[in-house]
Amino acid sequence: MRRFRNRLSIVLVAGLVTACGPESDSTMRAPKAGDPDEAPTARARRLLSEVPLTDGHNDLPWQYRAKAQNDVEKLDITKRDPRLQTDLPKLAEGGLGAQFWSVYVPVSFTGGSAVTATMEQIDVTYRMVEKYPDRFGLAFGADDIERCFKQGRIASLFGIEGGHCIDGSLGALRMFYRLGVRYMTLTHSKNTPWADACTDDGKCGGLSEFGRDVVREMNRLGMLVDISHVSPETMRATLDVTRAPVIFSHSSARALCDHVRNVPDDVLKRLATNGGLCMVTFVPQFLSERLRQWTERRSAEQERLREKLGDDDKGRTAGLKQWEARNPAPRATLADAADHIEHVIRTAGADHVGIGGDFDGIAHGPDGLEDVSRYADLVAELIRRGHDDDTIRKLLGENLLRVFRAVEAKAAALQREEAPRAGPVRKKPSRRS
Repeated sequence: MRRFRNRLSIVLVAGLVTACGPESDSTMRAPKAGDPDEAPTARARRLLSEVPLTDGHNDLPWQYRAKAQNDVEKLDITKRDPRLQTDLPKLAEGGLGAQFWSVYVPVSFTGGSAVTATMEQIDVTYRMVEKYPDRFGLAFGADDIERCFKQGRIASLFGIEGGHCIDGSLGALRMFYRLGVRYMTLTHSKNTPWADACTDDGKCGGLSEFGRDVVREMNRLGMLVDISHVSPETMRATLDVTRAPVIFSHSSARALCDHVRNVPDDVLKRLATNGGLCMVTFVPQFLSERLRQWTERRSAEQERLREKLGDDDKGRTAGLKQWEARNPAPRATLADAADHIEHVIRTAGADHVGIGGDFDGIAHGPDGLEDVSRYADLVAELIRRGHDDDTIRKLLGENLLRVFRAVEAKAAALQREEAPRAGPVRKKPSRRS
């Protein structure tokens, strides 16, 4: 009860009523569903109090590493921090109910160093959650998400961003599951030996046979297969082999913005058949086609200046600033994010859309979605566009809970039928370590 009241007081100060259940103060009761006078913002706040808003991807754990050498005492998230898109005051304002924290390490970490660094990121995330027990609660499944939400805490889950983190070991994959990891993105920005990334030259034609075994073993474990960052060929190969629904933890629609990180329409349509989920991300370059094209032109200008000026760093920097002054960057907006959500709904269906902001993994958010405090503004925009409560509830968290439970049920069945896959056993240390 003390934890519930602590969160309630913070949320009410922020103006977002996120309390739920019989312990809520009746004098602060939100408007009832269907009230014709219910304004979009009030309706958004009500829905956020009823459903655990579950975000598929947040890189705050990496900020601990980058800014505080993974010392949770040196990064105080109890105060509003302008360097961060995620802190406790902003989380209270945003009404977040559950978060997959990315235990990201860059692809520059290879071999055993990638495994070790991933364990360090899992460790710092555990320590963050344990430091703020009134605000966060560890979650390992769908029931835990709902339990934490009812307690007034943000359910905290772990997601590995990139298959390089297991260093080709199914044993490492299984141990990460035991540590609490509940999804793995098959690649990050570079290929693994067994899966192709969207920002690298394809080598496997999607997935190698070992890559297919990774997907099968994730299904058996009950770990969500995440196909953000992978090539379209890998997306399709994964959908061919998986026995459970898959997710995109943070990707948007390629039909609206032709970035390689986004999801083609044919894959979105297959996602509906698979029962999976596309969690729309807020990365500006993935939302705005105008910004994507501007970024390409800027890269071309950088290359031109490099060829012209060689090692003259000051000259190249000055030249690029002059180009940017003549060609100001377009801005992605909250409306762009709403457009992508609507496209996923039209193409895959309302049962297959979610939110994966990528906060603290991006330099800045779109205008109107600058940080985690702004979720209610996005919900209000969708309400103004005519979306009903059922659709909003699915987007916020009901879809993720359904997918998670389907993955858990499939794993329970597979574990009765299959033993863990042996996988290759390395006879000597990886040369990449």
